[in-house]
Amino acid sequence: MSKHRVSRRQFLNYTLTGVGGFMAAGMLMPMVRFAVDPVLKTEAAGDFRATKQKVSELTNEPVRVDFSYEQKDAWYTSEVTQTAWVYKNKEGKVVALSPVCKHLGCTVNWNGNPDHKEMFYCPCHGGMYHKNGKNVPGTPPTAPLDSYPTKEKDGILYLGKPEPNKFVK
Repeated sequence: MSKHRVSRRQFLNYTLTGVGGFMAAGMLMPMVRFAVDPVLKTEAAGDFRATKQKVSELTNEPVRVDFSYEQKDAWYTSEVTQTAWVYKNKEGKVVALSPVCKHLGCTVNWNGNPDHKEMFYCPCHGGMYHKNGKNVPGTPPTAPLDSYPTKEKDGILYLGKPEPNKFVK
């Protein structure tokens, strides 16, 4: 036994401080974890999604490539399908463009308007893009089409997440 006795006031002080600290930690832990988790999360190796398109079959004419993958949000798993317009440019590099118009999010089509050949056309408001995804001045879109980072593995085309267009100069 200790020779030093604890008074009632000190006992209540220690008890309330301990309980208050425990409650504060219980409230702060989720907030701290929420803030720190994204920093500690490592990039998944699956950031590139496989398509069914063989790179050797690509030409300088854009083709529509649909690809699907499984997305998991907490406890809910769903099948997500995305689309890209893919072709090889003059240097032989694979170019993959998002079909989502930068005006209102409609889907653009290659040679979608017979009056404007060799262009991406948005049927919603007449938006037009050049082959590299650059928006045509005077049409509704205010920015170029996004592009997908590309990778080839075993002759198959892999696409990453859409990012701002790097082919427009």
